[in-house]
Amino acid sequence: MKSTFKSRHEQGGTHRLESWGIASETGLLHDVLIGPIEHYSWRAGNSTSKKYLRDGAQFDAEIAKAQYQEMVSVYEEAGVRTHFLASQSDLPYALYARDSSVMTPWGAIVTQMHSPWRRAEWLLAANFYIENSIPIYDVVTAGSFEGGDFMLIEEGVALCGSTGERTSLAGAHQVKDWFEREGWEFEICQFDPHFLHMDVQCVMIAEKTAAVCLDVLPDETIRWLKSKKITLVDIPYKDAMDLGCNVMSLGNERVLLPYHSQRLKEQCRALGLKVYDPDISMITKGGGGVHCMSQALRRD
Repeated sequence: MKSTFKSRHEQGGTHRLESWGIASETGLLHDVLIGPIEHYSWRAGNSTSKKYLRDGAQFDAEIAKAQYQEMVSVYEEAGVRTHFLASQSDLPYALYARDSSVMTPWGAIVTQMHSPWRRAEWLLAANFYIENSIPIYDVVTAGSFEGGDFMLIEEGVALCGSTGERTSLAGAHQVKDWFEREGWEFEICQFDPHFLHMDVQCVMIAEKTAAVCLDVLPDETIRWLKSKKITLVDIPYKDAMDLGCNVMSLGNERVLLPYHSQRLKEQCRALGLKVYDPDISMITKGGGGVHCMSQALRRD
């Protein structure tokens, strides 16, 4: 009997989905999966949240919920159907739905979280896909792998960050093997754990255009992106660590970014992009932004 947790063909040639799936981070977004806000609060599990907790910032759950709803409303205004992971009281960071799974052209990959207190989030993701009859391409079993480190730059080209923690080299290489069997190029970028995930320092904002923090992104990755003719929009280190380039392309020259990312906002408008900019500052102080909360389920 075929496993519910593996639709992947071992040697490649896996059937591409028709009703779901994405082949890039910039195609027109139709459906998005968002994590639950009900039990979210800051945890000292990353450099951003540690900074704000050390500085005495106070979390306000009601403000966070109002800001979350503002972001959801932006998706709906932009014509994107919103889907939600189930809420569970012992999984406060399930809000960041990007991490527990990633979408591919062939179905979802259920990931393997690094932090012990987040490891059970895979079950919320798997249940969502099963309940909605969305094929699960495969499940990461070799080391850790988190969705914030993974992005589909364009059709046929993927980029994956690895700090050795949130995404280990073993996890990255397992997924790399799967993609290469499907005929894709898969680039691995290694960087320091201080920078959380790849999507803190590099995110696609439109076709052939990425917001990057050139001060921290490894030189070899910068060269690789340029070799793909990707235009790099530079974001200062301080903005990046405040999740300023943790944004979501909506396709059709539109981008969703946090209100406080003023420099990137101006740069996007100068590029002719329409900008949606909800205030999610009570959420980003916990170490995750718009991109972290959002997992694309279907794009053109």
